[in-house]
Amino acid sequence: MRLRNKPWAREKIEAHPQYIIPEPEKAKGRWHEVFGNHNPIHIEVGTGKGQFVTGMAKQNPDINYIGIELYESVIITALDRLIEADLPNLKLLNVDGADLLHYFEKGEVGRVYLNFSDPWPKTRHAKRRLTYKSFLNLYESLMPEGGEVHFKTDNQGLFEYSLKSFSEYGMLLTFVSLDLHNSGFEGNVMTEYEEKFSAIGQRIYRSEAKFQPRT
Repeated sequence: MRLRNKPWAREKIEAHPQYIIPEPEKAKGRWHEVFGNHNPIHIEVGTGKGQFVTGMAKQNPDINYIGIELYESVIITALDRLIEADLPNLKLLNVDGADLLHYFEKGEVGRVYLNFSDPWPKTRHAKRRLTYKSFLNLYESLMPEGGEVHFKTDNQGLFEYSLKSFSEYGMLLTFVSLDLHNSGFEGNVMTEYEEKFSAIGQRIYRSEAKFQPRT
């Protein structure tokens, strides 16, 4: 994905600390204070322009959502959505998803969403895939027992790889769809990419995987 440089993005981000949390490492272990409640916290790693996480926050007001996006030029679109919706149960972080341990304590995150992540198709880049075992270990480190990863993609190769990665890690696959939009699944909130790909007839793949107790 080629990103347009938007030199004004940083200034806009800094002007809205109530939506994009500055210095989120200071919130580690105290996100309930940031949200003002003890509701479950779900995060989306790679939130992009924010359509999915905003839609989920609207649909589920009793869950707190945090959208994580590295690129300033992308997260400002998510910021615009949040400003318009003004949802109390949604915050954004302009940080690298590989650094989640800097921002969350063990047990603070109940679910991780991964939507249309970069497939990194070359074998030598497998470690960069967000469903690689080191990333699964990272997500598990944030979750209580039984935490879940929900994953969507249009890329069949990445989906097959991810199912294998979940299984080899010891996770329980609780939902698998090879054609989400023809599966009868209810409550689906689409991302921008999902709308684009499904409109031209591409299949959308989806899975849910749960971390299991260590024996």
